[in-house]
Amino acid sequence: MLDRLQSLADRYDKLSELLCDPDVASDSKKLRDYSKEQSDLQPTYEAYTEYKQVMEELEAAKIMQGEKLDDEMREMVKMEIDELSARQQELEERIRILMLPKDPNDDKNVIVEIRGAAGGDEAALFAADLYRMYTRYADTQGWKVELMDANINDLGGFKEVIFMVNGRGAYSKLKFESGAHRVQRIPATESGGRIHTSTSTVSVMPEAEELDIEIHDKDIRVDTFCSSGAGGQSVNTTKSAVRVTHVPTGIVATCQDGKSQNSNKDKALQVLRARIYDMMRQEEEAKYAGERKSKVGTGDRSERIRTYNFPQSRVTDHRIGLTLHKLDHVMNGEIEEIVSALTIAEQADMMEKTV
Repeated sequence: MLDRLQSLADRYDKLSELLCDPDVASDSKKLRDYSKEQSDLQPTYEAYTEYKQVMEELEAAKIMQGEKLDDEMREMVKMEIDELSARQQELEERIRILMLPKDPNDDKNVIVEIRGAAGGDEAALFAADLYRMYTRYADTQGWKVELMDANINDLGGFKEVIFMVNGRGAYSKLKFESGAHRVQRIPATESGGRIHTSTSTVSVMPEAEELDIEIHDKDIRVDTFCSSGAGGQSVNTTKSAVRVTHVPTGIVATCQDGKSQNSNKDKALQVLRARIYDMMRQEEEAKYAGERKSKVGTGDRSERIRTYNFPQSRVTDHRIGLTLHKLDHVMNGEIEEIVSALTIAEQADMMEKTV
């Protein structure tokens, strides 16, 4: 591992030289690529640099410990060795995590689809609650949310809502949200005060750029139709809504959120590209998947991943057995504790598999 780390450090230093090269500065593509590569290497480079410094100080302290010292100085050296040894272990653990294989999609923007599933209107209302939860979480991360399409019921819930989250690391944090989310509460429409159980499904897909997925014009069919639902006077009279079908796979994407047909087509193609990329990615992962599932589950939308129990103000993530008794905070977008726990579980599982 030390050889790999030194090789990484050498590459980081080389990139620093390249970024100061006038020829690179005048080439926007090279400048962007080298800057991103160095940014990706920086956390590991800084951890390794500190690790080498700690090891040098630890070696010097151990040499000093072997010399003739008075009791007070010997105790001080012992305390320094203990502190440096503890820091050494922390850095080794951190470096092991940093050296784990990185998901190539982690830094990408994401397209999120939420659908009301079992439970009718209550499921649609819960889908709207999940949408608000994710948009508020995005705000805390400094990400931008763009609504792409929505199918709203009479009560203001979402039968389906599709939106994009733009921001570095969006996929790395939101990828664990794919699956079935279950809610237990008394619906507003329930006169008898009975607790109902409903579900909404979430699908989180990395944004696929044209370099990832190339869609040929001959492989798609574009249909236009009048939009439905809220949106102004012209929404039901102009054919601004667009449905794009990828003929080879049968995958369909629809967008009717904007008034411009061209804008809706662009958004529909973004969703279509992400769905095709997600399908290919899942097929590829299935080829190499072992019998053991990851601790954070498969992310399949049919898999129940979390329960939101309103009467008990409790949220439970079933994949890692995490229960929090602060549902109001979670629904207000404070999900970082859950996201961090899922990330740690994934890292622990990957480390176990690399041993």
